[in-house]
Amino acid sequence: MYITEKYWNNYIGDSDDSLTLLEYLASRQESTISLEEIFSDLELDNLGGDFRHSEEPITASINIPEAGIEDLYIEFYYAINVLLDLAALMLECKVNGSVDLAELSGGEIDGSVTEITLTSTPAEEDILQEALSDFAENPLEYDLSEMCDEDEMNEMAELCSDLMDELFG
Repeated sequence: MYITEKYWNNYIGDSDDSLTLLEYLASRQESTISLEEIFSDLELDNLGGDFRHSEEPITASINIPEAGIEDLYIEFYYAINVLLDLAALMLECKVNGSVDLAELSGGEIDGSVTEITLTSTPAEEDILQEALSDFAENPLEYDLSEMCDEDEMNEMAELCSDLMDELFG
């Protein structure tokens, strides 16, 4: 998989939020999912483009019928983590047409649909690009910096910039 060699598990895709995102996407049981749906479900569209600080965790409900799970509430702690992960997943879809959630999770994701394609409109891509650009330029302004030291944040910002260039280049 393209992103595992460059981005995934290298600051992007290696947080609790990352596994939660993969679980959320798999729980949708759809082979094609739009960024619009994801932004709406996770209420990222209600943040007004401010992904720097999360006052409260972002919550969503998931259902995994084959595991007997219904209306399980999941939480994402850092909106920027979700956006970075989504950007990497979008890049994988751009390069290979789809992304295998089971493979990315190291086999931790089960379900009847684990290979998905993410779609987006120019408006959603603009939101994603603006968020990535802001993070690449101002990583220490994000609440994620509470968890990482300055060097790690700067490395993450550089990786984000590379990802953004590849995705929107």
